[in-house]
Amino acid sequence: MTEVEIAVKAVQLYAETHPRPSQVTQDQAAEMAGVSRGTISKMIKSGRLKLNEFGRIPVFEIDRAIAA
Repeated sequence: MTEVEIAVKAVQLYAETHPRPSQVTQDQAAEMAGVSRGTISKMIKSGRLKLNEFGRIPVFEIDRAIAA
């Protein structure tokens, strides 16, 4: 098994045992996106990110914003 195959397997095992949450706080979103909390707040105010009914950010919103 090559080093790359070992690394891929390690990431897969981690993902299986540590599933991503469906929604996160603004602080968690900032960490996921690699930006500041202030940037997340600006993205919400501008409509680039949307909060759910609980005031949290759905993870798919973060994925969409990162991909854009």
